[in-house]
Amino acid sequence: MTTTTATANPVLRVDAANPVLRVAPAAPAEAAAYFRAALAFHADVSDVAAALASDGDPGFVVLDSRSTESWDQGHLPGAVHLPTALIPEQAEQLLDKSVPVVTYCWGPGCNGATRAALALAELGYQVKEMLGGFEYWAREGFAFETWEGRERRAADPLTAPADAENCGC
Repeated sequence: MTTTTATANPVLRVDAANPVLRVAPAAPAEAAAYFRAALAFHADVSDVAAALASDGDPGFVVLDSRSTESWDQGHLPGAVHLPTALIPEQAEQLLDKSVPVVTYCWGPGCNGATRAALALAELGYQVKEMLGGFEYWAREGFAFETWEGRERRAADPLTAPADAENCGC
């Protein structure tokens, strides 16, 4: 059964029995504004890796907001280590407010990077959160550092293309 919704797009019909379309999608202009805003707040692992691999300054610094034990287990090469709880007292010693910061934590099941990004934004830093965190960095096959040295795992074909340089997103 379909019903006409009272949205900005009257042509759209919504199936009340369909859990995906039970609530009508936003009007295209609203959706564009939302997704544009999302990109202002987030970067993905692949884009961060590409920017860091390019010649020259990537234009941002990467911040690992996890504990020292987590940092030692593995972190992005060149990242700054600053646990979230220490951001208010140590950020100005380690970070330049004129350089955007990209935060990360363990992975999509952890909101530590979000908390770190909030703490930095409240201190006046431009900040984005890296979606996927360290988990997806390692799963996509990018090199990382541990207390024992540099490592790299094979890319997980569920998170990165097996036979291509990038996913084409």
